Amino acid sequence: MNDDRIIDLIAEIKDELRQLDILAAELGETWASLPREAKKRRIHEESVALKLHNFYTGCERIFKKIADDINGGTPDSFDWHRRLLHSMSLELGSVRPPVISGKTETALTEFLGFRHVVRNIYGFAIDSERLAHLVKKFKGASRLFKKDITGFVKFLQALTRK
Repeated sequence: MNDDRIIDLIAEIKDELRQLDILAAELGETWASLPREAKKRRIHEESVALKLHNFYTGCERIFKKIADDINGGTPDSFDWHRRLLHSMSLELGSVRPPVISGKTETALTEFLGFRHVVRNIYGFAIDSERLAHLVKKFKGASRLFKKDITGFVKFLQALTRK
C-alpha cells in the first residue's frame, strides 16, 4: 500500500469518526428527550434504535475500508459481518496489528446483533428494555472503539514516515 493510499485511508477514517461524534451527540439528545406518552415515546425509541444501528454501521464502514485497503478484502460468506468484526481484533502478521481489542470486539458484538434486529423488524416492535440496555452501553463501547481506531490511525501515520 503506497503512502498516498494510506493518507487517504487516514482521512476517510477520521471523517467517519467525526460523523460518529455527531451521531453520539444526537443519540444523547434524543434519548434525554424521550416523552412519557407511550405513542410519542415509541416514535422516539425508533429514532434511538436507528441511531444505534447507524453507530455500528459507521464502525463497520471503517472496518470495511481497512479490510479492503489492507487485508485484501472483506470476508465473503453469509456471516461476513461477524467475521469482519472478529478479523479486526486479529493481528495479521507483518500486515497490521489488531485494529481493535478483544474487549472492543465484545462490546461491538451486541451492537452488530442489534443492527440486524433493526433491519429485520418493524420499528414499533423494538424491545424498549434492550434499547435502554444498549443506550447505557453505548458510551463505553463508543469510547473503546474510538480509542482503538485512534491508535490504529497512529500506526498508519507511522507507516507514511518511513
